[in-house]
Amino acid sequence: MGYTSKSNQDVSDVHISDAPRIINIINFIRQTDYRVEDSDRLLFETVQEQIKLVNKYHFPATFLFQYDALINPQYQELMKKELPANCELGAWWEITQPHVEAAGIKWRGEHSWVSHANIAFTTGYTPREREQLVDVYMRKFKEIYGYYPKSVGSWFIDSYTLAYMYEKYGIVASCNCKDQIGTDGYTLWGGYWNQAYYPSRTNAYMPAQTEEAQIPVPIFRMLGSDPIYQYDTGLGRRRQGVISLEPVYKESGMNKEWVEYFLESIVNQPSLVFNYAQAGQENSFTWKAMQKGLEMQFPLFDSLRIAGKIKLETLETSGKWFKEQFKHTPPTAVTTLTDIRNEGRKSVWFNSRYYRTNLLWEGKSFRFRDIHLFDEKFKSPYYDTAGEGNQFFYSTLPVVDGFIWSTSDERAGLRIMKVDKNKSRSEILFKDPVVKEISKDVLQVTCKDENENTFNIIFYEDRFEVSCEPQEKGLTWTLELTTADDVELPFLSFETKKINATFRGFDYTITCEKGSIEGGNSSDEFVFRLIPSGNRLVVDCKNIL
Repeated sequence: MGYTSKSNQDVSDVHISDAPRIINIINFIRQTDYRVEDSDRLLFETVQEQIKLVNKYHFPATFLFQYDALINPQYQELMKKELPANCELGAWWEITQPHVEAAGIKWRGEHSWVSHANIAFTTGYTPREREQLVDVYMRKFKEIYGYYPKSVGSWFIDSYTLAYMYEKYGIVASCNCKDQIGTDGYTLWGGYWNQAYYPSRTNAYMPAQTEEAQIPVPIFRMLGSDPIYQYDTGLGRRRQGVISLEPVYKESGMNKEWVEYFLESIVNQPSLVFNYAQAGQENSFTWKAMQKGLEMQFPLFDSLRIAGKIKLETLETSGKWFKEQFKHTPPTAVTTLTDIRNEGRKSVWFNSRYYRTNLLWEGKSFRFRDIHLFDEKFKSPYYDTAGEGNQFFYSTLPVVDGFIWSTSDERAGLRIMKVDKNKSRSEILFKDPVVKEISKDVLQVTCKDENENTFNIIFYEDRFEVSCEPQEKGLTWTLELTTADDVELPFLSFETKKINATFRGFDYTITCEKGSIEGGNSSDEFVFRLIPSGNRLVVDCKNIL
């Protein structure tokens, strides 16, 4: 897999061939799992086999311990004898009975480890209890290995805990779960998609916009989501499935064709300053379930490493690199121009510290499938209050939500529409897109429609623009949001230049710098539309109230 792709060959002034493609192999370790018969033995055997495979290829890898596994002498002996110096030991931040009791807190679970959000994660503990849990873990880790861990991962770590770990113990990197709705009871939706970001001090899921408001620990997104299909899986239901690089899933991480398709997107396509994927697996799945997938993936990683196409690093190494490179969360992209299912779909993700967006093509049909704004002032409900129940919810500020505002029959999105002289509207259909890296932080997507009108979509850090170079005489077009019926939308009012919205008690705006806004009424088929001026729209994503 070479870096230069068809979509990148005609970039004349800027060619970001030195943008690294980073893969972290992260295996996280539980001591026991009540869902697995003979779990203590099988989970230990799994880690033994993971280490053997890592050593076979001389890969740097990160092994993250829950407290129950950390204090087990069997694991300590294994790591000290078998793990090579190029690998990393760190913390996996799920809370267990031994951990809680060592911190002097009452255990509330029916087993020594449970998956309930208010028990297994620090979102369910008071700020003082979170400090106690961190302190007892760090003391024990240093007692065993002689230093404090530099990397701490979890499906989710709250911002209070993360900042405390940084300020008192100097962690340099963290990782959290991919975007998902309802999977295992955990909802993380609308965040910085893939790669890594600096979180807000009051909301670890929300990228910060300023240095003052950010925790200077990059959070890397885990599990390697399918850039086209993960978003819509489970559409119409309350719980999503998983299409990821995890080697236990037969249709994705265990499937060589899917893994090659995923790596093509990560390694060969435009991504701006870097691209990223996390490989590896939690030991609860056991070696029998993950062996085939891991033993297929590792030779692919090895060949890419030898060819100089990827960097295999520990999470700590990637965290230090990120902090050296970026004062703020950088703009990045994930470009997927081939479809594993050969159904004509293509996807482009763009992220910055201000917003994320996704473009989706389905054959000739095109839409903005997703736009979410980021605001460091949007405080998490779990920041200084213990959450209750077996689920947690983390969100950002929706402008377009192609999952929550859709059904299996009606797909929400912002579409480019043609308006004829009778005011009739029809969707403009497009040929294949061309994606260019205009600079290290600007991405351009160009599409021609069936009448050879050229549309350009350019993503900047704080805004995006849509423009048209018409070949068709008298062409009139708009950008229109449609959703499924009877969905709850955040929009309060529409002004000529501004949309006013509120989400979970937080007010925000979407501003049209060039062009204008028109809200739909009960007889219209659209929620709102953006009307270009001089064939150009510019949308500000900085949320300036």
